[in-house]
Amino acid sequence: MSAHGTHPAGHGHPDLRLHGAVAAAAVLWWLVYRQLSGLAEAAVAALPVDRHSHAGEALAFFFYDVPKVMLLLLLVVFAMGVLRSYFSAERTRALLSGRAQGIGNVLAAGLGIVTPFCSCSAVPIFIGFVSAGVPLGVTFSFLIAAPMVNEVALVMLFGLVGWEVAAVYLGFGLGLAIVAGFVIGKLNLEHWLQDWVREIQAGAAAPERADRRMADRYREGLQSVKEIFGRVWIWILLGIALGALIHGYVPEDLMVRIMGSGAWWSVPAAVVLGIPMYTNAAGVIPVVEALLGKGAALGTVLAFMMSVIALSLPEMIILRQVLTLRLIAVFIGVVGSGILAVGYLFNLLF
Repeated sequence: MSAHGTHPAGHGHPDLRLHGAVAAAAVLWWLVYRQLSGLAEAAVAALPVDRHSHAGEALAFFFYDVPKVMLLLLLVVFAMGVLRSYFSAERTRALLSGRAQGIGNVLAAGLGIVTPFCSCSAVPIFIGFVSAGVPLGVTFSFLIAAPMVNEVALVMLFGLVGWEVAAVYLGFGLGLAIVAGFVIGKLNLEHWLQDWVREIQAGAAAPERADRRMADRYREGLQSVKEIFGRVWIWILLGIALGALIHGYVPEDLMVRIMGSGAWWSVPAAVVLGIPMYTNAAGVIPVVEALLGKGAALGTVLAFMMSVIALSLPEMIILRQVLTLRLIAVFIGVVGSGILAVGYLFNLLF
């Protein structure tokens, strides 16, 4: 009988305890995650600042988003590390590459629609997918769709401008995520990932063993957390800090003056203006409403909205730890071109 086929008596008990510990940690994670909003408000209330001031808005944003993104990163990286022990990088790529690549882009974009994440919150899942060997274009489809198209944004757009515009926005947002991810995938730019990401992918290429104990798989998940979280947490902190400052202090009157113009350059100006900002789709809807009320063109406003939630500067700061500058430039170019096309098209249609 092989050494792998038997275990000394009592070996099952440590595994059961380990399963229980992981389950308890998952419950604790969920309980903490559910309380983040209240904890953030309590933290701001404990400080000598007016909650409705610029500083209060920025601090509330920071105290909520930092633990939210960190918790998501811990969960996703751990889970992907465990899953990677079952599926080698080659096997994962074989399932989602080649003729199935377009289907993978559609599935990834669809997953993004039902996950109500802002751009920085979607990055941990993107990192997990990339480190597990999922094709780059497929992961980009998720990264674009998750913040840009979600049920909250669609419901709020429906209430603001009607179901026709909301439906067209859904179609173009989903199409942009699928096409942009497909194009990036066809460019075969995996060699433009950061070296440490490609090293993780290469390490995952060893053949998987079906008889491995769960304790070993959990250890791989923890090792993934150590390798990935340890490299990117400080940049997540800096990116969200920048986003919080922009969220609290952005001058809305300036945006109204720029996007209230009907000139041809208003659409690219709106995109450029949106990139340094950071909020989610629901958070930018009130700004959209204000801009439309001031007479700005619908396509110009939607181009601004899409750039804020799909090309935010804080997101790029975090992605810089995973992608080289060349790959970030390709991502911005492909997605930015799609956003410009949507802006001009909406201005023609509505």
